[in-house]
Amino acid sequence: MAGHSKWNNIKHRKGKSDAQRAKIFTKLSREIIVAVREGGGDPSANAKLRDVMAKARAANVPNDNIKRVIDKAAGNQNSTNYESITYEGYGPCGVAVIVETLTDNRVRTVAEVRHAFDKYGGNMGAAGCVAWSFDAKGILIVERDGVDEEALMLAVLDAGAEDIETLGEVYQITTTPERFTIVRDALTNYAFVSAQIEKVPQTTANIDDEKDKAKMQKLLDALEDNDDVQDVWHNWAV
Repeated sequence: MAGHSKWNNIKHRKGKSDAQRAKIFTKLSREIIVAVREGGGDPSANAKLRDVMAKARAANVPNDNIKRVIDKAAGNQNSTNYESITYEGYGPCGVAVIVETLTDNRVRTVAEVRHAFDKYGGNMGAAGCVAWSFDAKGILIVERDGVDEEALMLAVLDAGAEDIETLGEVYQITTTPERFTIVRDALTNYAFVSAQIEKVPQTTANIDDEKDKAKMQKLLDALEDNDDVQDVWHNWAV
């Protein structure tokens, strides 16, 4: 179920407007800046930077844009300091939600995140209130079209991934966080729809009422549209 929800989320994001996709590029630029400041601008020596670059390419960020951001960050041309903060809470019908942010103003960010929860029938909780019900996993999504399934499976298993499964139009590859970079680097011949460390729910929650479904989707949209929010994870069985 979590895998199918993941593919639905990807298709939802792929259908966003150019303005919304530009916002995604801006958020990924923040991640690149933080990765460069923590480990330097050489991807071969900075695994975190390689991971973020793969995530950016999967989101169709042009290579020139990625290089430009790396060069600026390596040259300290961007003086903004971003802080990583994670918020947790519940959406309608008790759906567990984790919100990961990079912000230069934590007061602004916490107020906006709390407002989104309150506005759409949820509530923000204390740190750790839902994180225990998610596992960190490396998730790589590869489109099936034109891919030799047997060759991909052999490459995935040889690289030490946990699992590969078919989800409609795509293959979903699952790894431990420790093996994610190794597996991704072993699959450089494949184009990723998505490639990152994710929070995968241990169980999923259903919403039966249509009004509550609409509120839950509006909550997710409001959080994802926030400039400071990098990722939103939840256990709603979409």
